[in-house]
Amino acid sequence: MKTKHQLAIDNYLIKPIAFLMNFLVRIVGQILRIDHSLDNDFKHIVVCKFKGMGSIIQATPMIEALRTQFPDAEITFVSTKANRTVLEKIEHIDSIICLDDKNVFKLISTMFSSLFKLMRKRPDVYIDLEIYSNFSTLFTLFTFSKNRVGFYLRSSSFNMGIYTHMMFFNNNVPISEVYLQISRLFGVNHTKNVLYPLFENTHDYDGIPKSEYIIINPNASDLRLERRWGSDKFNQLILKLVEEYPLMEILVVGSKDERPYSVKTVEGINHPSVKNVAGKTTIDELIALIHKATLVITNDTGPMHIAFACKTPTVCLFGPCSPDQYGGNEYTTVIYKKVFCSPCVHDFNISPCNGDNVCMKLITVEEVFSKAQLHLNKEFVPDLENKNKTIYYSDQGQKTLGLVRRTL
Repeated sequence: MKTKHQLAIDNYLIKPIAFLMNFLVRIVGQILRIDHSLDNDFKHIVVCKFKGMGSIIQATPMIEALRTQFPDAEITFVSTKANRTVLEKIEHIDSIICLDDKNVFKLISTMFSSLFKLMRKRPDVYIDLEIYSNFSTLFTLFTFSKNRVGFYLRSSSFNMGIYTHMMFFNNNVPISEVYLQISRLFGVNHTKNVLYPLFENTHDYDGIPKSEYIIINPNASDLRLERRWGSDKFNQLILKLVEEYPLMEILVVGSKDERPYSVKTVEGINHPSVKNVAGKTTIDELIALIHKATLVITNDTGPMHIAFACKTPTVCLFGPCSPDQYGGNEYTTVIYKKVFCSPCVHDFNISPCNGDNVCMKLITVEEVFSKAQLHLNKEFVPDLENKNKTIYYSDQGQKTLGLVRRTL
């Protein structure tokens, strides 16, 4: 399904249903007085993130924390079919349930079959990591899980019945820490915030160049196309890299659907060291390529998070999203132009600029090239000043901060 169609269905059909169901659930909750305490030894925990491979990677510290706290529990992850390969690499996940959102009919059929599987298991806890999805909220309810945990935004305050616990979504904190904060609701003292090393469960790939190489990712998923830096600018950047580093191969990556944009990116470049492999690699092969790369230059999207997990040196370009939330590790150079309306993705389904992403257009080719040179010339020095800011996740009594409580 196209994202714009999904958004329309979510806002105009599913949201009113969720609003009504929230009202009914709150009444039932008052009558039944169910104990929703989270200090139990849970046997079945479900985590859900339908969209965003990068977000799933960022959730791996939370999953590891839950596994540490509940070593004997079954941990199930619910997502969409496109994310199965990545999920299968995470050893802390016991079972995977995937919906197929290729079209409406597949989505409906796999939704019912998935709900049936979950209802049979009756999870003790269901953690919904989606932030803006009314579909995910309604799906959470019909799993009939005893404890249902979600994120609180002002726009989602009506969900305080469907979810039994809601965590304040702070978009000024790294997303991996936001996810970890949910695990702390269960008494987890786990503070290890290290992304799961996906490459450990990845097979060798024959297509890895023998010499040093650079990966260019000009794409961004259709969730937020305004995260893309211009293909013309990537084109100019590649030409400068070829001239300065003629012995390095340059691989342009992307999915099958993103190949046309990748083709546009390398248009007019006839150099043997530049190869467009978009649509020609599996997720496994992409992870292997990123893991062995000398440098990755990318927009804020899935391959960026793979690079973070692989600890590969990265130059990442931000605009509509905040790098405070998604852009940090010691191997990374972030380029971000903080225009007045950025970050907008945390508050709008459709950005105020309606695709005229000035925040990305302000990034110059010379700026990206100079940052890439620092990595390629071994002159990069990590900026640790902004990565060591103290954030208090609990009070002195070790009460987890950010839990939004029901008023009724």
